[in-house]
Amino acid sequence: MITKVAVVGATGRMGQLATRLIETSEDFELFASLDSKAPLADMLGTDLVIDLTVPSVSPSIVEFAVANGINVVVGTSGWSHERITSLERTITDKLAVGVIIIPNFSVGSVLATHFAALAAPFFESIEIIEAHHAGKVDSPSGTAVRTAELIGDARATLGPVKAPHADQRARGQQVSSVPIHSLRMQGVVAKQDVIFGGTGELLTVTHETLSPSSYEAGIVLALRAARTARGVTVGLDKLIDLGS
Repeated sequence: MITKVAVVGATGRMGQLATRLIETSEDFELFASLDSKAPLADMLGTDLVIDLTVPSVSPSIVEFAVANGINVVVGTSGWSHERITSLERTITDKLAVGVIIIPNFSVGSVLATHFAALAAPFFESIEIIEAHHAGKVDSPSGTAVRTAELIGDARATLGPVKAPHADQRARGQQVSSVPIHSLRMQGVVAKQDVIFGGTGELLTVTHETLSPSSYEAGIVLALRAARTARGVTVGLDKLIDLGS
């Protein structure tokens, strides 16, 4: 069965990659290739939407798709815990609709975030440094926010991490009490370091994206899962087996 997909944000880096994957896939057919300013009604008639736009536009795309019974894969940053909770309340009465939110399509990145959450209860001092290309419009990245939120969840019974001088601007934006420092510069695709400080030791969990091709498997996996998705799913980790 061929699934028709509308790519919204098709002119961007990720949008171009998703479009190419869909066009060369035996599972999917490109229904529409839309930019961030295209009329929302241009999505009508598709089986599935993949949103790869910008944080200011993404919510309206998802809201329109859900209202019209179209499942969505969201690859746009900016979906905070509060925004996701609001979406979950919206979809409660629309059981035939599913939204999959993927902060990062890289399997390696998902594993690094998972490892960071495992380490979180063992350290009191934790900070994140993330770097992306100069054209990325948002900071901190969705991956960094997701990592910090999972670290916070892992430490729920232990309390917040130690982040001295949090009132100083150079100390980074705090998410779930974890300081996040963002770099936006030429020569970088994507990199994230989660640094854990303990007595007499440092542990760093690092993931670096060397090429956008690292996102390909995750995009295809998310599109396939979105065909039958119901409710709200957050993270590529929910679509792969991390049990081992």
